[in-house]
Amino acid sequence: MNKLYTYLLIGALVSVSCVAFAGNPDRQGEAGANQLLINPWARSAGLHTMNTASITGVDAMFLNVAGLSRVNKTQIQIAHTRYLSGADININALGLAQHVGKSGVLGVSMVSFDLGKFDYTTEDNPEGTGATFSPSFFNIGTSYSHMFDNKVSVGVTFKFVSESVANARASAFGIDAGVQYVSGPQDNFKFGISLRNVGSKMRFQGEGLSKGLPNPGPFSYNNTYYERSTAYELPSQLNIGMSYDWVLQHFGRLGFVANFTSNSFSRDQIGGGLVLAMGETFSLRAGYKMELNKVEGESTLDNGLAAGFTVSVPFKKDSKSRFAIDYAYRTTAIYKGIHNIGVRIDL
Repeated sequence: MNKLYTYLLIGALVSVSCVAFAGNPDRQGEAGANQLLINPWARSAGLHTMNTASITGVDAMFLNVAGLSRVNKTQIQIAHTRYLSGADININALGLAQHVGKSGVLGVSMVSFDLGKFDYTTEDNPEGTGATFSPSFFNIGTSYSHMFDNKVSVGVTFKFVSESVANARASAFGIDAGVQYVSGPQDNFKFGISLRNVGSKMRFQGEGLSKGLPNPGPFSYNNTYYERSTAYELPSQLNIGMSYDWVLQHFGRLGFVANFTSNSFSRDQIGGGLVLAMGETFSLRAGYKMELNKVEGESTLDNGLAAGFTVSVPFKKDSKSRFAIDYAYRTTAIYKGIHNIGVRIDL
């Protein structure tokens, strides 16, 4: 098994060396489906999604699927996000993780975006026709993670992404993959790498891209012409993280996380955070993330401070089954920040 650890780590380090400086600000705005970069889960959002090395359970299907294998038996999560509070954008998410076999965990996640209502406009009615429509953005993922002797875990997610309006739709398939390595006398050092949103291109198609124009010939009738939209890529991302936990006698533990994010279509990001856990009952977390090579007047929305907490109680005395509430808040340069709240059941 030591050889397996070595091969996995060598492969991870080779991947890092190839893409560690892949962030390309010249390609900003060229990717689509940026909702794939919005974290709907409160536990990891409270650390500004920088716990690549230590993330576990359903949350891991968003950031590093290798952590999915670190659940006791079954985990169910329901989450709600008020994105850019005041902008009338809401996100709902549902996730399920279930042990299969001795060391494997199968997971399913669904994320849906409620973007509100928009006025339906046309060339003849640029101020609106009186009708409204609601865009539909959602993604569904199926994940599998496997743990080797409680030291190395690997995982992969296959996801379907869809964006649609009243008369046009785009969709794509993507893959996430990740690895986590745990070491130390009390498993207090962790290292993780994840590669996210690698997949097919998206292209809008549908009746909304058609137009009726007069026939250029001698006969008077209209022809229907379809405009071909430009295809766009998914927002691929590489995360490299580490964490270290200090055990506080008679109090709990204090964990430190650090993370580097390489974005294929925007500037790279770096950050760190702290987690104070008082047993399994209560934990506090805070993080800060910044953009590298930032240009004055330009910045990515997903930067700055984040904080959150978790309250967890057993269903009954001495039971391993627990009920938890997670909350997180992230500051934003516009509007009134991002609020995440979730309910989690561990069986």
